[in-house]
Amino acid sequence: MSKLIVPSQQRKQDGNVVKVTPASANWGYVGFEVYSLEKGEKIRMETKDQEVCIILLHGYANVKTKQNEWNKIGQRMNIFEEIPPYAVYVPSGDEYEVEAVTDAEVAVCLAPGKGTYKARLIEPKDIRVDMRGSGKTLRRIHNILPEDQPADSLLIVEVFTPNGNWSSYPPHRHDQDNLPNEAYLEETYYHRIKQPNGFAVQRVYSDDRSLNETMIVQDGDVVLVPKGYHPVAAPPGYDLYYLNTMAGPVRTWKFTNDADHEWIMTQGV
Repeated sequence: MSKLIVPSQQRKQDGNVVKVTPASANWGYVGFEVYSLEKGEKIRMETKDQEVCIILLHGYANVKTKQNEWNKIGQRMNIFEEIPPYAVYVPSGDEYEVEAVTDAEVAVCLAPGKGTYKARLIEPKDIRVDMRGSGKTLRRIHNILPEDQPADSLLIVEVFTPNGNWSSYPPHRHDQDNLPNEAYLEETYYHRIKQPNGFAVQRVYSDDRSLNETMIVQDGDVVLVPKGYHPVAAPPGYDLYYLNTMAGPVRTWKFTNDADHEWIMTQGV
């Protein structure tokens, strides 16, 4: 298996099924965790020097921080309902508790924080929905924590790619600290596949091909993107969801397309 794939594991006692830390990923900014909680189960954490965004992938939950409490938040009972989720932003120097009101799947996205912003609820109505691409590159984007919404480091989107379509396409990279043209951003892809036994294909490659991997991705896998271009394909018959968590030294999404494939932007496919 590729070293860029972090597969989901059997559910641990605390409900954790996947965990990425800066140390395990051998990078400096992004952490990512997923918890599969049964009704009534709780997770409690201190944020310490990290800011956190808790995303209800499906199910309902109560969420508390030091000074806030939101009860029975949630909307979708299945990721593939394709409606925006509820989320909670928690700054560094805070703490949070998530209690499952129903069986729930919860993502926890982490990156360095400065304590600049207060904890807040992000409701579905706050999340901008975009349709990006056309034809075989068409996909649905939910902007959970985009650049124009307050956070110290985190950038978070979720993407629905219909079966037979390509996503994160044309291929682009954001691994150079070269503003205003390009920002250095680490990124995780948390993949879910609607149909049983399905798969997706993701390539991660650099210009000099020092990194050049093409991966078969299973339901629940996390793909690490430390550098390079990173397109994704959903094979016919298998609808694809992924949750992107990005962070770097500057919180801005500036990228460079692969020059070999940039013509697709102007001529279409």
